[in-house]
Amino acid sequence: MTRRTVRIAMNGVTGRMGYRQHLVRSILAIREQGGLDLGDGDVLWPEPVLVGRRTHALEELAAQHGLTEWSTDLDAVLADDTIDIYFDAQVTSARVDAIKKAIAAGKHIYTEKPTATDVEGALELARLAREAGIKHGVVQDKIFLPGLLKLKRLIDGGFFGEILSVRGEFGYWVFEGDWQEAQRPSWNYRAEDGGGIVVDMFPHWEYVLHELFGRVSTVQAHVQTHIPQRWDEQGKPYAATADDSAYGIFQLEGGAVAQINSSWTVRVNRDELVEFQVDGTHGSAVAGLRNCRVQHRSATPKPVWNPDLPVTESFRDQWQEVPDNAVFDNGFKAQWELFLRHIVLDEPYTWDLMAGARGVQLAELGLKSHAEGRRLDVPELSL
Repeated sequence: MTRRTVRIAMNGVTGRMGYRQHLVRSILAIREQGGLDLGDGDVLWPEPVLVGRRTHALEELAAQHGLTEWSTDLDAVLADDTIDIYFDAQVTSARVDAIKKAIAAGKHIYTEKPTATDVEGALELARLAREAGIKHGVVQDKIFLPGLLKLKRLIDGGFFGEILSVRGEFGYWVFEGDWQEAQRPSWNYRAEDGGGIVVDMFPHWEYVLHELFGRVSTVQAHVQTHIPQRWDEQGKPYAATADDSAYGIFQLEGGAVAQINSSWTVRVNRDELVEFQVDGTHGSAVAGLRNCRVQHRSATPKPVWNPDLPVTESFRDQWQEVPDNAVFDNGFKAQWELFLRHIVLDEPYTWDLMAGARGVQLAELGLKSHAEGRRLDVPELSL
């Protein structure tokens, strides 16, 4: 067996997402399984180099997981010729400059989204990466979740016939921070710090819709800050200047319409924190993070509207669960493995910085749609 090592500068792993999903459940999980099997007896071994601003946090994290390399000096890390990949999970406002430095240093790029604070910045990153001849990828984790993988299986199998509509519900109640600690960092609710649910979630909806149903051709959105005051990590009140809820309608190429509500001010009355209902001429499905239920036209009941009589049966019981029929790995880890294979084996990989730019574009147009009170076209991007 031949072990090949790839060294990854991981910036932002002291944050919630960077730590849980990317370091622990992806890179360290690959190491725990003995590395990534490349075939023909070759194994890829990822070696993380932790990068951040807080010495104590990095030192503690490295000690906890038996890692030896960490640094608060990003420039020095990028100057190290043994570093192959730069990964970024920082706050969005710090991302562009760091990725530009990494591109200039000749590192391959893998990054969280949004890739930039505006579409011009996102396109610049894609252009710089192309000119540098490096490989690059953007995290698009939702399409690797079990529920959406089952949904993709249904689409590929022709289950729906003609797809008519997609309706998505995402969100949960994020505590204001006064009487209960908030589950999300306070910067998420300050526009000046790059916060807002449109900037956060519309890039997700872009790639979910694009990958499963078709390119988004128009967007119309209503955006709101329902809770104008919150309390930060120190218990101090602050003005919530960023949107906490967004209600979007997306026209898709091919004719289907998607409606997706995103909110941090909604209490959950659904089976999962995000669910998509897809209705087609031959059948319908409801997919969440892990589960997927279907109702074929041959088994569709005949509801009759009669408000004078109580409901006598459970509508949910009229749906059939889609079986797993596969072993599903962590979605972040699955995409990391595909990107690493792309780096060392040059296998195809489509979720690049241009895909990231499409997500930034949709968020930008969603905010503009709200500001102007009209539906906007979503033009195809090019460098």
